[in-house]
Order: sequence, then C-alpha cells, then structure tokens
Amino acid sequence: MTAVVESAIEEVPPPFVRLLSHPVRWRLLRQLVLSDRTVRELSGLVDEPQNLVSYHLRHLRDGGVVVGRRSSADGRDTYYTVDLTACERQLQAAGGALHPALWLASSPRPSRIDDSGHRPRVLFLCTGNSARSQIAEALLEQLSAGTVEAVSAGSHPKPLHPDAVSVMRERGIDLGGNRSKHLDEFIAEPFDLVVTLCDRVREVCPEFPAHPRHIHWSVPDPALETTTAGPSEQAFERTAADLERRIGFLLYLLPEISRRSTHER
Repeated sequence: MTAVVESAIEEVPPPFVRLLSHPVRWRLLRQLVLSDRTVRELSGLVDEPQNLVSYHLRHLRDGGVVVGRRSSADGRDTYYTVDLTACERQLQAAGGALHPALWLASSPRPSRIDDSGHRPRVLFLCTGNSARSQIAEALLEQLSAGTVEAVSAGSHPKPLHPDAVSVMRERGIDLGGNRSKHLDEFIAEPFDLVVTLCDRVREVCPEFPAHPRHIHWSVPDPALETTTAGPSEQAFERTAADLERRIGFLLYLLPEISRRSTHER
C-alpha cells in the first residue's frame, strides 16, 4: 500500500495544472473569460510583447482551452476565445487527480442577479438582428428566469431568419413575433452591459449613456454557412448552443458587472 501511495506522489502534475502555472498564460485566460480578444489587445492588457503573447496563446490552444477564429471584419486579425467548458472539465479532473474527494462540482447559477432590486439591462448587437442577437436576447431572458432584461438590435437590420425561429422553438422559445430593430432605437438608453456578437458591428458600436461595460463575442453568422439547399440549420443550432454556453457562464459575472454599473451612475 505504501508503495502505491509513494508512486502516486511521484507522478507529474496534470497537463492542465502545468499549462496554467505560467503567470502570463493565467493572465491571458483571465482577460479572455469575459470578452474575445485579438493578440494586439491582449498584448496591451497584459503588458507583454505580441510575439510572447502569441507564443503562450499557442500553448493554450494546444492545451484545448483557447480557440481562435479569423475576424469577419478584418481577415488579418484573429479573435481568441476561452473554452470555459473545457477549462471546467480539466479543472475537475485535476482536482480528482490529487484526491478523489477534490472532484469539483459546478456552482449553482445565482438565483438573484442583484440584491439591491436593480434588474440588469443587457444589449446584444449584431449586424442584421436577424439571428445571433435575437437568440442571445431570448436565451438570457430564459436562463436568468427573467431577472435580467435583455434586448437586441443590429447596425443593418434584416428580417428575422426562419432557422433562428426554428432552433429556438426546439428550446421552447417562440421568436415568431419578434421584430428586427436598429441600434439607434437604444442609443439614448442606459445599459449595464453591451455585448457585440459580430466583428463588423464591434467596429461601429456607438457610445451609450452611463458608459456600460462592453464585451465582444466573435460569433460567426450562421446564415453565411450554406449548403446546396441554402443556409444550414445545423449552423444555427451550433450558434444557439455556443450562445447558451457563453450566457450560462456570463450569469455568474453579471452580479459584479451590475454592481459596478449601478455604483458608477
């Protein structure tokens, strides 16, 4: 028995622990938790040269906790996103590798976003307000059980996409009566958080009253992924699943975002 224990003690730490033990990688992940970023932005945020940031991002990508996607606004840029679901799995496994009692369980989502009674307001923006932002608006309202007020708009509104209606209907949400809205409708309204879902709309996102927190999620337009029969409904399902995952994690951060926003007004 002693030999078994000693053998276990001599094992190297799990790859996830070794990956995140570097302070620059940890700081990069912390910056990516809320918002997708380019190398240039990350370089400024962590105060490290771009070549060093790229080097550590490659390690994080190889470790399966960060993914990159070419910007649809400027193909020379790549937006990096942290895969929090992968981080959760690997963190749980690392705890279990140390001791079976240390397998981590997910924390329950906050039942109330703000104890002060303030109902946070979140604005989702994309180009057409025909799919991504409409889906995000509906999911946040549903997942927060109505404790968050979510709205959506676009820089160049287009009619609601039928595949967006279809994938949300499968989740018990009816978008059929929704209309597409221009972001100018909300330009004078206060928000706690503005989330851009499109690389192009990020470039033209206006300033809003009370200077809300602004984050970016680089989500591809599912309407642009087509088959010989037209737009792929599977692409809309992937978009809905991606947004559902992101919003599920966002709910843990909204209380602090809301408190800061309320305090600064």
